Amino acid sequence: MSRVTIALVAVAGVLAGALGYSIVSRPAPATDTAAIQAMIDEAFAQYDAKQASATAPAQDVAALDPSVLNPMIESFLMSDPKILQRMSVALDATMQKEERAQATGAIAAMHDKIYNDPGQVVLGNPEGDVTLVEFFDYNCGYCRNALPDLAALLAEDPNLRVVLKEFPILSNESIDAARVAVLVGDADVDYWAFHETLFTSRGKIDKQAALAAAADLGLSPVSLELDMNSETVAKTIQTSYEIAKALNITGTPTYIIGNEIIPGAIGVGELKTRIANMRACGDTVCNG
Repeated sequence: MSRVTIALVAVAGVLAGALGYSIVSRPAPATDTAAIQAMIDEAFAQYDAKQASATAPAQDVAALDPSVLNPMIESFLMSDPKILQRMSVALDATMQKEERAQATGAIAAMHDKIYNDPGQVVLGNPEGDVTLVEFFDYNCGYCRNALPDLAALLAEDPNLRVVLKEFPILSNESIDAARVAVLVGDADVDYWAFHETLFTSRGKIDKQAALAAAADLGLSPVSLELDMNSETVAKTIQTSYEIAKALNITGTPTYIIGNEIIPGAIGVGELKTRIANMRACGDTVCNG
């Protein structure tokens, strides 16, 4: 019998334990998931001991007959259907913990590019105690809808630092608009006014729309068009792509707060909660 089979038998033993059926004799577990892991560990240990001893007694395979075992498992589950719900909740919690751990490692590896890239736009308080990063595309409808959320945070939170990452993924027009936006971000003008103009404009945002918005701020459309394909501009946008690939960011808007990657427009209330938690406990989710 293989180790995989032994593991499956061990799990079955936990489920059937309420009926007195078990592969090994063991006190009742405190939790369902703990019982499963403990039973698997003991089953593996017994299996390894059996393999090491040629004189060990043979496994009574008749006791593992599915025609007997399956009804017992079904009966046990039916006697307490909520066990599946509890296991599902435990699985979700484990997966979320693993995802957060992966995100923490990925963000740490890309920290300087995420928070300190020289080509990025910084709004709010440059010395703020919490940083909110947003990846966006000027042709993203969800980003457009989320603009008031960002405006409210900037207006109400004097200690918030906001980093904007050009992440044009929806069209070539988005790329052209992003190229112009990078140049506007480097100029001594009100970038938020430019940003707001593009997101409140009708129709597709393209090069001409971006140049017109920049012209309203006193910048030369001719100079911008000549410089928009420069290596410096390309490098800034490429950095956003590199971060997105490392963090598995595939859509807009996507936010980063602390060690959490937040896909989608979650609303100003949720953003405020996470920012408040960062200040309270140094994480977006505070325990207790």
